[in-house]
Amino acid sequence: MAKLRQKNPRTVRQAEEVRGLEHLSMDVAVNFSKAAQLSSHIHNVCAEAREAIYTREEDVKFWLEKGVDGSMFEVLPQGSELPQLQLQRCRLCPERWKPCICSYSLSIEWYPCMLKYCKSRDAAGRVSSYKCGIRSCQKGYTFDYYVPQKQLCLWDEET
Repeated sequence: MAKLRQKNPRTVRQAEEVRGLEHLSMDVAVNFSKAAQLSSHIHNVCAEAREAIYTREEDVKFWLEKGVDGSMFEVLPQGSELPQLQLQRCRLCPERWKPCICSYSLSIEWYPCMLKYCKSRDAAGRVSSYKCGIRSCQKGYTFDYYVPQKQLCLWDEET
């Protein structure tokens, strides 16, 4: 790995590959007091968000197969399941105290994602490849999740 270190670590870098936007529906709430079973880091990382820890249903299925206690999970209402609520996106919801679907976007502008290989020719003219660096990527995520009132999603205002 020593040969793969960045030569100019303070340089602002541009990703060589854009891996697109991934849209994730966070449709399950996690009980903070029982969440240590999932990771020992949750109590430190999520301490300020005790009432707002979310995950995906497919992640819950994975953890249940691994033997995690299912009582820490609560499936959240979805717009299609509750037509009487008519859940809409928070940015379109006119009332601050009405439940809605909140969105949060995150973009990781640069991260090392794989080794980079370069080609060279030996004395006989044969092409060979060798490790010559680290390829960088960019990835975006949009997380959608239920909030019991728009007041809990003020960053998702219409712009």
